[in-house]
Amino acid sequence: MIEKIKTFIKTELIDNLRDVRVIGLLTFLLIVLMMSYSGIKVIEANYKLQKQIAQLQQENKVQQLKNNNLKLQKDYYNTDQYLEIFARQNFGLAGAGEKELTVPKDVALARAPQIKTGPPTETAAAEANQPFFVRNFHAWREFFGGQSVN
Repeated sequence: MIEKIKTFIKTELIDNLRDVRVIGLLTFLLIVLMMSYSGIKVIEANYKLQKQIAQLQQENKVQQLKNNNLKLQKDYYNTDQYLEIFARQNFGLAGAGEKELTVPKDVALARAPQIKTGPPTETAAAEANQPFFVRNFHAWREFFGGQSVN
């Protein structure tokens, strides 16, 4: 039985491979596979280029926005409003008909809130151990009520 299979494979297979139609079919199949592979490579390269183009377009838009912001900032620096604010802040100048008042340092600091320095107190340590939402609630209550809550 094995001999029969061996002879069948040898004779039939070899005879079929010698047939012109089979050789033409195999050649056509090989050409189709090569063209498909080439087409896939072209599609992949096109996809990569499209991604690169999209990224460069986005970078271009971002750069245009930055340029527009700088142009607006330059235009603002040329306005009279900016020059007046700059003169008030840096040179201590006032507008026409205005008087500049100088407040003594001790009077200004009398109304300023006291900043606690030094090691943390027991209440600060206990407050640090509280959950965030409790600390947040106390902070808002202190902000609106103007009083410290312990």
